[in-house]
Amino acid sequence: MTTSDIGDVEHDVRQEKPVTERRLHPVTPLRRAWAPIAVIAGWAVHDPDQTQRQLAHLTTGTLLIAIAIVIPAAALYGFLTWWFTHFAVTDTELRIRTGLLFRRSAHIRLDRLQAVDVTQPLLARLAGVSKLKLDVIGTDKKDELAFLGEDEARVLRAELLARAAGFAPETAHEVGEAPARQLLHVPARVLAVSLVLSGATWGSLVAALVVPPLVWWLSGSLWTVLAVALPLLGAAGASSVGRFVGEYDWTVGDSPDGLRLDHGLLDRTHETVPPGRVQTVRIVEPLLWRRRDWVRVELDVAGSSNSVLVPVAPREVAESVIARVLPGVTVPGALSRPPRRARWCMPLWWRGYGLAVTDTVFASRHGLLRRSLALVPHGKVQSVRMEQGPWMRAKGLAHVHIETGANKTVTARLRDASEAAELLYGQADRSRTGRREARPDRWMAGA
Repeated sequence: MTTSDIGDVEHDVRQEKPVTERRLHPVTPLRRAWAPIAVIAGWAVHDPDQTQRQLAHLTTGTLLIAIAIVIPAAALYGFLTWWFTHFAVTDTELRIRTGLLFRRSAHIRLDRLQAVDVTQPLLARLAGVSKLKLDVIGTDKKDELAFLGEDEARVLRAELLARAAGFAPETAHEVGEAPARQLLHVPARVLAVSLVLSGATWGSLVAALVVPPLVWWLSGSLWTVLAVALPLLGAAGASSVGRFVGEYDWTVGDSPDGLRLDHGLLDRTHETVPPGRVQTVRIVEPLLWRRRDWVRVELDVAGSSNSVLVPVAPREVAESVIARVLPGVTVPGALSRPPRRARWCMPLWWRGYGLAVTDTVFASRHGLLRRSLALVPHGKVQSVRMEQGPWMRAKGLAHVHIETGANKTVTARLRDASEAAELLYGQADRSRTGRREARPDRWMAGA
């Protein structure tokens, strides 16, 4: 390194702006204080017999002393973890320092951000605070800032998105949150009716009512019945009441930084579907919804946990929302079925398969009772492969598998072997063309 190079480095170091670190909201220690208590509760649940024997030997005075020690210790733990947690926003990254005994420092590059979501659990709503969750390209786990004041969380979210979009650091805080235009709102009555007409709801409910009596008849053990019944009741609740609570007041809004999703009865969630990051869109149509022409729209987003775009809506409305997620893509109206000889490989169910390939999308359908149509833009296809088993080769059939950037597979099943070979090579060309013509995955592309 020359003398002039050293001088340039020293000059850059001198010009580096000081970083101002901030702490989380003062209510955060209350959340952290539950950790020691949760450890004790977990030990008690793990060995309930030993716990009962130990408690039986304790006097009232000993219990009061233990409580007097545990509660202050938990409060001190919560305070110290809050005190040693800092975050700061620099010109290029978000830094988060945490850890009381073991230090952890996260450096999140702003140009790798693909979603910044604001969530409010019920108790957080009562306290007036929010949680900021960060989706970063290339990571499976979300980093989070919990908790921030409601206004501070929204201001910080807008600043992070503005910087991720390329706005100058000195002007990013002035950009503010991009305005949103409402595209869809799901009424509570429609959501409730859709859950009643869902096969998953009735299937889990029937299982919760039928299986426990059967287990009692076979085993005669109450504990065995409870071990089987409780998970089944939990699954039934999650597929009905849980979904209603989570998808209540579902609203989809259109903004320059992506589609905004707001929902939740108890815990409110403010999510963003990142522009250009959607790999696959699935249109799901349960059997009992078809008379009302309702559909559900699900997503596969690279590196994100967002999975639902529309919980229930008329098909026409849902397709208009899909057009915002996948610009230029039209949902195919007619799909070609496999040849009739496919019934020898999969009787009856072969009628539920369908395929359509347009200039913009690869569309594959499966299912008779619960139809699911997967739409994969050509530019999002990572690889294509063809599969043939011995019986399929004898019948002149093959599967064509499409791999996407979200580590998901979409399959066109039981196609004619010659058609499958043509799809294999043709899709490779369409994918290369689609990637060249794809819009850049940038925040606020239309801002």
